[in-house]
Amino acid sequence: MAEIEIKTAPADFRFPTTNQTRHCFTRYVEFHRCVSAKGDEAAECDKFAKYYRSLCPAEWVDKWNEQRENGTFAGPL
Repeated sequence: MAEIEIKTAPADFRFPTTNQTRHCFTRYVEFHRCVSAKGDEAAECDKFAKYYRSLCPAEWVDKWNEQRENGTFAGPL
Protein backbone atom coordinates (compact mmCIF):
# COMPACT_ATOMS: atom_id res chain seq x y z
CA MET A 1 0.00 0.00 0.00
CA ALA A 2 1.39 3.39 -1.00
CA GLU A 3 1.97 5.93 1.76
CA ILE A 4 -0.20 9.02 1.51
CA GLU A 5 1.54 12.31 2.25
CA ILE A 6 -0.68 15.08 3.55
CA LYS A 7 0.60 18.65 3.22
CA THR A 8 -0.76 22.12 3.68
CA ALA A 9 0.41 25.44 2.30
CA PRO A 10 3.93 26.38 3.41
CA ALA A 11 4.46 29.16 5.95
CA ASP A 12 4.35 32.59 4.36
CA PHE A 13 6.08 35.56 6.03
CA ARG A 14 3.30 37.85 4.75
CA PHE A 15 0.87 36.13 7.15
CA PRO A 16 2.62 35.73 10.53
CA THR A 17 -0.49 35.38 12.70
CA THR A 18 -2.59 32.33 13.42
CA ASN A 19 -5.55 33.92 11.62
CA GLN A 20 -5.06 32.61 8.09
CA THR A 21 -8.02 34.39 6.43
CA ARG A 22 -5.88 36.74 4.35
CA HIS A 23 -3.51 33.89 3.48
CA CYS A 24 -6.46 31.85 2.19
CA PHE A 25 -7.83 34.75 0.13
CA THR A 26 -4.40 35.62 -1.31
CA ARG A 27 -3.73 32.04 -2.40
CA TYR A 28 -7.18 31.84 -4.04
CA VAL A 29 -6.47 35.05 -5.97
CA GLU A 30 -2.95 33.85 -6.91
CA PHE A 31 -4.39 30.64 -8.34
CA HIS A 32 -6.94 32.43 -10.50
CA ARG A 33 -4.38 34.98 -11.68
CA CYS A 34 -2.07 32.12 -12.67
CA VAL A 35 -4.83 30.33 -14.57
CA SER A 36 -5.77 33.57 -16.34
CA ALA A 37 -2.17 34.15 -17.38
CA LYS A 38 -1.12 30.59 -18.23
CA GLY A 39 -4.30 28.66 -18.98
CA ASP A 40 -6.44 26.04 -17.24
CA GLU A 41 -3.97 23.21 -17.77
CA ALA A 42 -0.85 25.02 -16.51
CA ALA A 43 0.97 22.73 -14.08
CA GLU A 44 2.66 25.66 -12.34
CA CYS A 45 -0.77 26.79 -11.07
CA ASP A 46 -1.40 23.48 -9.28
CA LYS A 47 0.54 24.51 -6.19
CA PHE A 48 -1.69 27.56 -5.68
CA ALA A 49 -4.79 25.38 -6.00
CA LYS A 50 -3.43 23.00 -3.36
CA TYR A 51 -2.60 25.91 -1.07
CA TYR A 52 -5.99 27.60 -1.17
CA ARG A 53 -7.85 24.29 -0.94
CA SER A 54 -5.96 23.40 2.23
CA LEU A 55 -6.43 26.85 3.80
CA CYS A 56 -9.92 27.96 2.77
CA PRO A 57 -13.27 26.68 4.02
CA ALA A 58 -15.24 25.11 1.16
CA GLU A 59 -18.15 27.50 1.76
CA TRP A 60 -15.90 30.48 1.04
CA VAL A 61 -14.54 28.93 -2.14
CA ASP A 62 -18.06 28.12 -3.36
CA LYS A 63 -19.15 31.70 -2.66
CA TRP A 64 -16.08 33.19 -4.39
CA ASN A 65 -16.52 30.90 -7.42
CA GLU A 66 -20.13 32.01 -7.71
CA GLN A 67 -19.09 35.67 -7.41
CA ARG A 68 -16.45 35.22 -10.13
CA GLU A 69 -19.04 33.65 -12.43
CA ASN A 70 -21.41 36.56 -11.77
CA GLY A 71 -18.70 39.19 -12.19
CA THR A 72 -19.09 40.41 -8.60
CA PHE A 73 -15.89 39.04 -7.04
CA ALA A 74 -14.17 41.78 -5.05
CA GLY A 75 -10.66 40.43 -5.43
CA PRO A 76 -7.98 41.74 -7.79
CA LEU A 77 -8.10 39.15 -10.54
